[in-house]
Amino acid sequence: MIGFVVFFAWLGFGGDLIAYLSTIDSAPGAYHHGFPWLGVVMTVVGVSIAWYAYRTGPRKVLWAAGAREIVQAANDQERQLVNVVEEMAIAAGLPRPKIWIVEDDDPNAFATGHEPADAHVAVTRGLLALCSRDELQAVIGHELGHVKNLDVRLMTTLAALIGAILLMRDGVGRMMRHGRIGRVRGGGGSRGGKKGGAGALIAVLLVLWIVSWIIAPLITQLLALAVSRRREFLADAMSAQFTRNPLALASALEKLERAAAPTGSIKRGAAHLCIVDPLGRRISEREGWLADRLATHPPMNKRITILKGMGYAQLKEEQRLPA
Repeated sequence: MIGFVVFFAWLGFGGDLIAYLSTIDSAPGAYHHGFPWLGVVMTVVGVSIAWYAYRTGPRKVLWAAGAREIVQAANDQERQLVNVVEEMAIAAGLPRPKIWIVEDDDPNAFATGHEPADAHVAVTRGLLALCSRDELQAVIGHELGHVKNLDVRLMTTLAALIGAILLMRDGVGRMMRHGRIGRVRGGGGSRGGKKGGAGALIAVLLVLWIVSWIIAPLITQLLALAVSRRREFLADAMSAQFTRNPLALASALEKLERAAAPTGSIKRGAAHLCIVDPLGRRISEREGWLADRLATHPPMNKRITILKGMGYAQLKEEQRLPA
C-alpha cells in the first residue's frame, strides 16, 4: 500500500520537477512553476484510490468474477459445499464466510474480504464437479487459511488497486484515441512564442504520463506477486492442519493441475487470490529469482511434494502410536 502511494507521489512530484526546470528561465511575468500542486494532487489521488480499493475490494473482485452468492442451496453439489464450508469454519475457529459460486467449468477457488467476520469464499462450478468431498474440504481449508492469516485483506486490496489502475489507464488510452489530449496540446501551441514553452512542457508531461500509466499495472501486480507466492505454502499447511489430511489437498491440486486453463472468469488482476494460477502461465511452474517476482503461485509439483511428505510423516507417526 505504501509502495502504491509512493508511486503516485513520484508521478506527481516528478511532473512538478519537469515543470520547474522548464519554467525556471522564463521571462519576468511569465508562468513560473513553484508550488508542487501536481505532486500534492497525485498523492491525494493515490491515497484515495488505496482507501477506496480497500473498502470496496471484496465486492469488486466478486463482481468481476461474476460470482453468485448461495443464499439457499439449489442442488446436492451446493448443499455439500455449504456443509463443507461450515465444517471447515468450525475447524479453523472462524465465523462461517459467505459462500459464492462462479459459473466457470475450470476448477478453481479464492477467498476475499477484510476480516474473518466479513470473509467470502468462492469456488467455480468446475471445482464442485471435479473434487471429492475430502478434496473439497482441503481446498476450502486452504482458503480459510488465507482468511485466518488475514492474507485476504492485503491481497484483495491489491487486486482492487490493479483493477483501478487498469481502468484509469484505459481511460487515458480512450482519450488519446479520440484525440482529446492532442487537441488540447495543439491549441496551446498555436499562439506564438510565449506558449511554446508551455506546449513543450505539456508534451513532456504527456509522455511521462503515458509511460507511467503503461507501467502502473505492472508495478501494482509486482506488489501483489511479492506477497502471494510465499503465502500459498502457509495456506496449504493450514489446510492440512484443519483437515488432518494433507493428502486430500495434494490429490485436489493434482486434479487442478491436470485441468484445462485458463479460468475465464478470473481476471489477471485477481489471479493471485486463487488456489491455482487461473491464467495457466508456465512461469508459475518455475523457481528462482525471476519466478519469485513474476509468478502468482509457487510450482505445483513443489506444493504437492511438500503435502505428500506431510502425509507420509503423519502416517509414520500414527503407526508408531500404540493401538
